Amino acid sequence: MDVPAGSGQQSARSRRAPGDRRSAVLGSLTVPGSPRYVSSARAFITRTLSGLPEIDSDAATLLTSELVTNAIQHTKSGDGGEVIVDVIGLPDGVLVEVTDQGSRATPEVKSARYAAEGHGLYLVQQLAGRWGFLRDRAGTTVWFHLPATAQRGPDNGDEPGTEAGGAPPLRHLRPALR
Repeated sequence: MDVPAGSGQQSARSRRAPGDRRSAVLGSLTVPGSPRYVSSARAFITRTLSGLPEIDSDAATLLTSELVTNAIQHTKSGDGGEVIVDVIGLPDGVLVEVTDQGSRATPEVKSARYAAEGHGLYLVQQLAGRWGFLRDRAGTTVWFHLPATAQRGPDNGDEPGTEAGGAPPLRHLRPALR
């Protein structure tokens, strides 16, 4: 079941129970391809991940905002179309997919440090555990995976606030991003 475009509401999809090791769609949002709806996508991610403290929701919100903005600025979605955001809970983290209505260009990471724009996919590359894109005639889906944070315990020796694999969550990187 899809929610009407622009309603800003999450569809009624399944939520993962604590300890469940299966994948589950946590939510889906369809918004019009207009810059004023990027904030709806951010709010959706924040709400959807609010019950999952092991996920760095700040990073998920930032990366989703960047991908929805890219979809609106660089694809047919921004020309009267729509953008779809899907959130899938996985046993080892969360997968976020942003689907647009396509363009001639392929998503490309720009690493020009002092450029005024074009840092969205660079942020995704730096902050996500994995990311990629899929293209077909209907459009492009850019996705990213954020791993669940490691549970600190006497037997794992992880520092508090580190992600599985040792990367610090976004809230600890903020000073470096300024």
